[in-house]
Amino acid sequence: MEGIAVTRGPGLIGSLLVGLSTAKAIAFAKNLPLAGVNHLSGHIAAAMLLPLPPELPFVALVVSGGHTNIYLVHDFRNFKTLGQTRDDAAGEAFDKAAKLLEIGYPGGLVIDRLAKKGNPRAVDFPRAMRESLDFSFSGVKTALLNRVKKQGRPYSAAELPDVAAAFQEAIVDVLVEKTLRAALQEKVKGVVVCGGVAANSRLRERFLRDAGEMGLAVFIPPPVLCTDNAAMIAVAGEYLFREGRRDGLDLNAVSRWPLELAL
Repeated sequence: MEGIAVTRGPGLIGSLLVGLSTAKAIAFAKNLPLAGVNHLSGHIAAAMLLPLPPELPFVALVVSGGHTNIYLVHDFRNFKTLGQTRDDAAGEAFDKAAKLLEIGYPGGLVIDRLAKKGNPRAVDFPRAMRESLDFSFSGVKTALLNRVKKQGRPYSAAELPDVAAAFQEAIVDVLVEKTLRAALQEKVKGVVVCGGVAANSRLRERFLRDAGEMGLAVFIPPPVLCTDNAAMIAVAGEYLFREGRRDGLDLNAVSRWPLELAL
C-alpha cells in the first residue's frame, strides 16, 4: 500500500513542523493515509533494510548527537527503555571533545579519523556508571577539559591521535559493554546498533568482535542509513500502516516523545 510517513518527534519543533506540514499537504492532495513516526523508531527500523534483518525481539542501542538509549524492541509499537544517558549523549560528547581539541566539526567523524593513528590506551579516561545500564558522558568530557587546561597549549599534530583514540575508546567501551549486557539480561539473540554514532568505525568493529565472542548477532545499518534519512522513516511508517495506523490532518509535532509512548 501507499502512504505518507513523516517524523512527528522528538526534535526541534520548528524543523518538525516544516516536514509535518509538507507531509499533510501531500497526503491530502493525493488522498493517502498519514502516519506520524517517532524519530528514534525510525533509526531502529533502518536495521530492517539490511539484507538479513534482525528477528524480533532484539535489543537496540540508539546512539546519536541527541540520544543514547538502550531499548528492548518487541515490535515497532512496543518498546521498553533499558538504559539511557543521564547527561550528554555520546555524539554530543564527541562534538564537545572536538571543540576542546580544536579539530573541527562534526566531532565524531574527525575523532574517528584521528583515532585510527593513535593508541587507545595512551590516556586513562574514566568509564562512568559501569554497574548500571544508564550512561553518563559528562565525566569523560570533564576529564578531557582538565587535561587540556593542564596542558596549557593546544595539542600538537603528533599528540592528537593518542588523545582522540583514548577518548573514543572510553565512550565505545561503555556503549558496547552495556548494550551486550542488556542483550544477555533480556535473553535475546540479536543486537541492533543505530543512529549517527553507529557510523563510527571503532564502535562497529568492537560490537562485531565482542558480540561474536558472546554468540550474539549484531545488526548495524551502513553509514548512509545511520545518519538521519528518509528511508528509515519510510520503513517505520510501513510497519505502522500494516498495523492499521492512520493519523488525521490535525496531527501535531512534539518536541519530547518517549519511545514507549509512540503508539
